[in-house]
Amino acid sequence: MSDNFYQHLFEKQQNSNGIPANTAIAAWALSVIHLLYPEQSKKLFATSQELKLQAYNLQQELSQIINTVSNFNSARSGEVAGLFFDRLPELYNILNTDIQAIYEGDPAARSEFEVIRTYPGFYAISIYRIAHTLVLLDVPLVPRILTEHAHSVTGIDIHPAASIGEYFHIDHGTGIVIGETCTIGKYVKMYQGVTLGALSVRKTMAGIKRHPTVEDRVVIYSGATILGGDTVIGHNSTIGGNVWLTQSVAPYSTVYHNPMITVQNIIADR
Repeated sequence: MSDNFYQHLFEKQQNSNGIPANTAIAAWALSVIHLLYPEQSKKLFATSQELKLQAYNLQQELSQIINTVSNFNSARSGEVAGLFFDRLPELYNILNTDIQAIYEGDPAARSEFEVIRTYPGFYAISIYRIAHTLVLLDVPLVPRILTEHAHSVTGIDIHPAASIGEYFHIDHGTGIVIGETCTIGKYVKMYQGVTLGALSVRKTMAGIKRHPTVEDRVVIYSGATILGGDTVIGHNSTIGGNVWLTQSVAPYSTVYHNPMITVQNIIADR
């Protein structure tokens, strides 16, 4: 390679703003989850003061991360980090509703401990809820890094700007895609392979609602694809597996795909 190319790479490094590695940002979020749920942590705090100190340290770490990824000055970064930790009880409460929804909605779940420790759906939701709180505080980049971390670990792709109500249940989950402008109500249950996407992905559509609205108490079975910002799934509806839907359905609807399947017994036909 030419010296000019090496010089180009070197100059790019000099202009780098020193944003922490994605793994470091994900590790911060996991520490927050461990603080809230010792079921996932190797470390148990000896006193409440020790736990409080850990929360303070994580707040300082968040302030430093925000300072490097945004145009916020140190004072503003500290303020936003403080606002995030002020919302920690609210975050904890809504995550508890997600745990309850998964535990009560999955016959295979033996305990809430099992849900917290082993369920990829809860892992993805907990990272999403942290990321969404940061979105609401106008923190750039960090939310997307967090949800893409969860995506890489679980196969569940939730955009941090999507709005998702309490008691959200992801069953299994691999292959789920939830777009940026989705609005999902309360008590919604979703299986693996569901896509809540856009009809078109033109760049000019940035900033407008491109993804569906799912109202309260909807169940969406595996492989369903629901597209479009004007598409509304009415409350208490059931969307069957492998459905392709680009139009709204009224509340209390059942929508299902009717495949043509032929079963042939070779021995009997001889």
